[in-house]
Amino acid sequence: MSSATRGPDGVVIRDAVSQDWDGIYPFYAAIMAEGRTFPFPERQSLEEARPWWMEQPPGKTVVAVDDDGVIVGSAKMGPNRPGRGSHVATASFIVDPAHQGKGIGRALGEYVIDWCLSRRFRGIQFNAVVESNRAAVQLYRSLGFEVIGTVPEAFDHPDEGLVGLHVMYLRLNPAAGSYV
Repeated sequence: MSSATRGPDGVVIRDAVSQDWDGIYPFYAAIMAEGRTFPFPERQSLEEARPWWMEQPPGKTVVAVDDDGVIVGSAKMGPNRPGRGSHVATASFIVDPAHQGKGIGRALGEYVIDWCLSRRFRGIQFNAVVESNRAAVQLYRSLGFEVIGTVPEAFDHPDEGLVGLHVMYLRLNPAAGSYV
């Protein structure tokens, strides 16, 4: 897979470089501060948050950049577990709230699936999808993921109280270059 891919409305998805963190962090921090979609720590400084999002090899982080060079979304991906679990990938996605609803999340999801196939992962497991994050659950289902379990009351949502965290899975067939 090439290091840059075209997404919707001229958005380019490319490998993130260290300097991109300054463009990712403002919407990363805003999304985490909302407390509705990620079980990550809130109120992290720029440097505290960096290792939570900027993956190191064998994983990687990508950015979605618009025509003006503004980072409008990002995804991180890599093995879900080391060693004997490293044949299954995981990933996370964030889209700047000012740019949501434009297909950027779908483009990032498709990029991740293609990347995982090219790396011969046998599946992709999302470990903690907040069940009340209906837009994300719907997007992941449309990409072929299924809910294989839900941990009840595992996420403390600021409006809905204790809600479940879905474990979602997509089986991949790297030999055929497709998913099942």
